[in-house]
Amino acid sequence: MTAPGAGRFIVAGGGIGGLAAALALVQAGAAVTVLEKAAALGEIGAGIQLGPNAFRCFDRLGIGDAARAMAVYIDQLRLMDAVGGGEITHIPLGEPFRQRFGNPYAVVHRGELHGVLLRACQAHGRIALRTGAEIAGYAQDGGGVAVRLASGERLDGAALIGADGLWSRVRAQLVGDGPPRVSGHTTYRSVIPTARMPEDLRWNAATLWAGPKCHLVHYPLSGWETFNLVVTCHNDAAEPVAGKPVSEAEVLRGFAHVHPRAQAIIRHGTDWKLWVLCDRDPVGSWVDGRVALLGDAAHPMLQYFAQGACMALEDGVCLGEMVAAHPGRVEQALAAYQTRRLLRTAAVQLYSRAIGEHVYHPAGAHAALRDAIMRAKAPADWYDSLAWLYGGTALTEVPALAQQQRGDAYVFQ
Repeated sequence: MTAPGAGRFIVAGGGIGGLAAALALVQAGAAVTVLEKAAALGEIGAGIQLGPNAFRCFDRLGIGDAARAMAVYIDQLRLMDAVGGGEITHIPLGEPFRQRFGNPYAVVHRGELHGVLLRACQAHGRIALRTGAEIAGYAQDGGGVAVRLASGERLDGAALIGADGLWSRVRAQLVGDGPPRVSGHTTYRSVIPTARMPEDLRWNAATLWAGPKCHLVHYPLSGWETFNLVVTCHNDAAEPVAGKPVSEAEVLRGFAHVHPRAQAIIRHGTDWKLWVLCDRDPVGSWVDGRVALLGDAAHPMLQYFAQGACMALEDGVCLGEMVAAHPGRVEQALAAYQTRRLLRTAAVQLYSRAIGEHVYHPAGAHAALRDAIMRAKAPADWYDSLAWLYGGTALTEVPALAQQQRGDAYVFQ
């Protein structure tokens, strides 16, 4: 008897989204080969935030217990005034939040989460993991996809899933929309031992300090062994940069106007690295026959809604569900996957941009209006505002945005 979704799927990219897709696809009955162009499987970066929608994905992928074991469960999402030094508002994440959304909110080290997914893939006999395997292009017909590697090797499969990130080679051929959009925002990242964090800022919260054309974020990681520091300024950077080491003095240049309490966060950081943030406009299609995009290859977004990894996890789960629902009909499965994911991910892409402008970086009267609106909201109001996102699932076809048309533009992560 042929298993549902039988046939080998080739997944380009061994990051969080690619490994989630591999796990979901084998649960649907497929065999999977994951191709990673790097010499080793791993993740660059430090902390990421996980909403309740991510935990639904972990459970669906069979890694719920392992993911929960390495997460840090914070008490609040806290918004601070980077100029005045006081709190603007906070969203409690305790029992009422968990009851509303059925799961917690947590922060994790990106590498630790990737390790959970990787170990699950390594333990599965129908997932082959290959490193040093860069895709150069593909061709397809009604019966399958031929993938050409940079080495000249050819691999044949039932479908190709491009989970190869912001600079996706699969997207370059499928969509052909050129380089990513440079936001003009520069992010600097550091991870420090908890003992180096100022004692009066060691909060069990994902804390964001909002200021004119800048913001700062910090939260605990790895069982409170370290703190993740991420600071961003709108400095009109024109070219993409990723992981460039920079000095503390260079970081501080974008934050000379903020409160000394906020500046102290930067002064306690070490080994700062710089990224110029990029995203893309939502597109009307990222599926072509037997080839589909996933995660940042499909819908790269700015970090401001803290949903990039969550959307990639949802993509992987949805892909597996659609392959299981359309056994032996790959093109129909991929078309159904796109229908389920396109509008939800486009909404998160566009909200991520809007939050940077309207919540994190305004000044003057705009900032005062933000503060007044946000201070007036009770926890239940925040939960209502976020229900379309945290209450959604990997199979949510159209976001319930109509429920938000009550002036609830001010949400933050």
